[in-house]
Amino acid sequence: MPVRPAAPPRVRAVCCTCAHADAARADAVRADRPGGGPVSETASTPEPSDGEDSPADSARDSVRDSVRDSAGEPLRRPRAESGPRPHPDWAYPGGGYKHEPLLADLRADPPAPVRTGTLGAVLATGLLSMLLLGDGLAINLLIVAVPAALAAYFSAEQAGRRPRPWTLTWAAGGLALLAVPALRDAGWPSFLAIVSAIALGSLALHGCRTWPGVLLGPIGLFEAVLSGLGWGWRGARSRASGSRSGPVLRAVAVTAVLLLVFGALFAGADAAFAGLLGDLMPDASVADGPWRLLLFAVGVVGALAAARTAAAPVRWDRLVVGPGRERGRVEWALPLIVLNLLFAAFNAVQLAVLFGGYDAVLEKTDLSYSAYARQGFWQLLLATLLTLVVIVLALRWAPRAGARDRGLVRAVLGTLCALTLVVVASAVRRMDMYVEAYGLTRLRVSVVAVELWLGVVIVLIMAAGVWGTRWLPRAVAASAAAGVLAFGLLSPDGLIAERNVQRYEDTGKFDLEYARGLSADAAPAVDGLPEPLRSCALEGIAKGLGSERGPWYATSLGEARAREIIEDRPPTAPSAGCARTGEETSYR
Repeated sequence: MPVRPAAPPRVRAVCCTCAHADAARADAVRADRPGGGPVSETASTPEPSDGEDSPADSARDSVRDSVRDSAGEPLRRPRAESGPRPHPDWAYPGGGYKHEPLLADLRADPPAPVRTGTLGAVLATGLLSMLLLGDGLAINLLIVAVPAALAAYFSAEQAGRRPRPWTLTWAAGGLALLAVPALRDAGWPSFLAIVSAIALGSLALHGCRTWPGVLLGPIGLFEAVLSGLGWGWRGARSRASGSRSGPVLRAVAVTAVLLLVFGALFAGADAAFAGLLGDLMPDASVADGPWRLLLFAVGVVGALAAARTAAAPVRWDRLVVGPGRERGRVEWALPLIVLNLLFAAFNAVQLAVLFGGYDAVLEKTDLSYSAYARQGFWQLLLATLLTLVVIVLALRWAPRAGARDRGLVRAVLGTLCALTLVVVASAVRRMDMYVEAYGLTRLRVSVVAVELWLGVVIVLIMAAGVWGTRWLPRAVAASAAAGVLAFGLLSPDGLIAERNVQRYEDTGKFDLEYARGLSADAAPAVDGLPEPLRSCALEGIAKGLGSERGPWYATSLGEARAREIIEDRPPTAPSAGCARTGEETSYR
């Protein structure tokens, strides 16, 4: 039987109006998709079979016949223009990829809710800051730091963090550094101690053990200032709406009222008790109200930042610094071996000068004793710093393929460190020579302390070459903090005065103008000078102290001792006589 030819496929007619509607609907769907891109042409509902017409087909056919152009020809659907290729999701603000902040990978889980003890410690920190920090820095700074540390402890305990040995070490070191302002009147060692205490507090809160953590830890503490405010506010609101907050607040209010009422009665009944309360309580007036409020805000914000960091610290240890490209043995070792030979030659000359005497060297160089010492120290200090940079870069590019490479690295860098220690000793000896000629000053004692600490760092690097480097970042940080603490406890201004008084006893030379600018820590040493030098030196120190005593919590031990010395034996020399005495005893 003959095969019936298949019917041609039916072509569905689409009108212009429907085409525009379909295009608009496709654009809307494309805009709602996360990544954009073309819309599939597949119909969302099944089409009717070819054997029958749907009502929609009939309607489109009637519209097609009625829509024609001016020439009588039916309007054709324009060909869709090919749009741009779809972009990845991150190219669209509403796309599937969400931009994370820089610290997202470093931050721990969200902090636990604030507990009542944390809020109480934060409030105590703010109140103590408002009452005690407005008259100067001394033991009051340590008093304010105690509730702030308690706030951090309560917050860490709420988050499930337990203190570790290094955490306790950093916390104890930070509190010990805050004792320096309580002991010394000089501002510059106190400033170093406060900055170091903040750094140690950051290490205690973050628990870092790598170089990025040790160096970047304080950034995380300051970053928590803004987030800590919101965290504390949410905790305060939740606690205020709780059932247990009412009794606590009422108890605090009743306690305050009882203390005020009975304290005022007892103060009016006994003058001695009134004097005791006057000494214990800070002086506050309406005029310094804004300043006190600012101190309260600083205390609260600082305590909240510490507590927020303890609850969810930034994990700086997750920052991984990859090793540098490994170099060949010859490329790596040759420059360092030549540098070692140069160091060895310099150290040999230094030993020859040490045992042969400086007189021959001074005759050959045509330099004075002090000029020779001054010229050498700064170059040797810079050489020590550059050596540390060389060691860091050498370790980054060192060969590390096997045991032989590791042995080569230890031998070359160990030799360089040992030779650098001789350079450190030579630099300290140069400065000692200069001090013998011109006396001790703040700059000279500071740079000697830095040089000695660099020597300690080099010794730690040598030890790390034997026992590994895992402990090195924390050891270097601990050595720096210990150096700052020792520097403050030794009283640099007092040490300067003692050394210069001793030099006056040996040579009869004394820099009176410089001694008058020292802090109250120098008063005990200056008190041993003969008149009129004693009165002239103490007169400058007395002017720096002023006539009014500060409160007990804002008075350092050095200031208290200086006031006792001045009150027992007040300065008597006139100013004109001091100028003449200074010219007679000057080094020039």
